Amino acid sequence: MNRQERAKQFMPFDALKGLKEALKAKEEKLTRVAKRELSEEQQEILSEVITQLEKGMLVKATFYYKGHYVEITDRLQEKNIPLRYLGIGKSKLFFSDLYGVQILDKE
Repeated sequence: MNRQERAKQFMPFDALKGLKEALKAKEEKLTRVAKRELSEEQQEILSEVITQLEKGMLVKATFYYKGHYVEITDRLQEKNIPLRYLGIGKSKLFFSDLYGVQILDKE
């Protein structure tokens, strides 16, 4: 048996195809959390910060997405008050999903 054929014996082998993906999907489902409601005070603070936002500011937003709280840090691209969303980076975040917004840097 030549060296290459012999080396093939010891190559990694996935005996249970798809097991890693199934475990990852199961873990994602188990780590989901319920959406938290903001108190009136928190809503006022969030509203105040949103009114201060201007295009080009560096912001950090915490929002609820598919059962998880996610943080994103990027430049504000758009603030649409009538449609109630913020465009941060390439993401469109609706006010109802926002949990917190911080202004990190004014351009």
